[in-house]
Amino acid sequence: MSDPLVGTAWLEERLGDSRLRVVDIRGYVKKRTVGEGRQEAEYLGAREEYERSHIPGAVYVDWTRDITDPDDPVPVQIAPPERFAEAMGSRGIGDETHVVVYDHAGGQFATRLWWALVYYGHDAVSVLDGGWNRWVAEGRPTTRELPSPAPAAFTPRPRPGWRKEAEEVLRLSRSGEALLLDARDAGQYAGVLARGEGRAGRIPGAAHLHADSLLDPERGGFLPPEELERRVREAGVPEDRESPVVAYCNGGVAATVPLFVLHRLGYRNLSNYDGSWNEWGVRDDLPAER
Repeated sequence: MSDPLVGTAWLEERLGDSRLRVVDIRGYVKKRTVGEGRQEAEYLGAREEYERSHIPGAVYVDWTRDITDPDDPVPVQIAPPERFAEAMGSRGIGDETHVVVYDHAGGQFATRLWWALVYYGHDAVSVLDGGWNRWVAEGRPTTRELPSPAPAAFTPRPRPGWRKEAEEVLRLSRSGEALLLDARDAGQYAGVLARGEGRAGRIPGAAHLHADSLLDPERGGFLPPEELERRVREAGVPEDRESPVVAYCNGGVAATVPLFVLHRLGYRNLSNYDGSWNEWGVRDDLPAER
């Protein structure tokens, strides 16, 4: 498929397809203001919701645990190859499987798994537009039955350019060779709000494109392509589809929303700074601006 975004009707017609694996990755980032321009965030999965009701045949992935590296001091970093392959294979996702992933409203958790799979060389992955909320609102089938898929062989083939480390981002910040795109909210980008233990501010030279601004606030899912094109242009993304773009947020999750949008619009030189502000903000050796 050329467009990695699929609709609810498309998916319902294919629920019995043995080559398809639906993944439920519902979860939360619960934020709490603690005063003096500072905020705390708690990363949570939603397995209990999945067990109560999900799309028939869907397996569950906890975005905070199943596809992350527990040994990395930076929260929710992508799992190393063997751990990621085991997480996919144990859920019946093999090299030939077409994965369709959904979260509550078709946003950052679904695109995080889309990015992770593409990073590990698996291009047959789609995001369900509007996610679980739209599926239920349209009265489509749901179940409590938990599937037991046969294990499959998933072969991780990392694409190093799809993920950036802090030192490479620092070089790009200084050289201006790539557009750095900050997907956090306006308060964090402007440096008036800090999260966790990190400093307030942004990576020097970064443009701003809040991940939520690319989603439909009423229906969930993504805005129409022409509106997405307008918004990325307003953010300073060049028209040249070969221009390099590196997105970041707090934990490399919301950053995958603009990356998904840009990929759909034909951009191919894309990277995620996975450490994002969770790493950058606590490292005094890395510069910040407001």
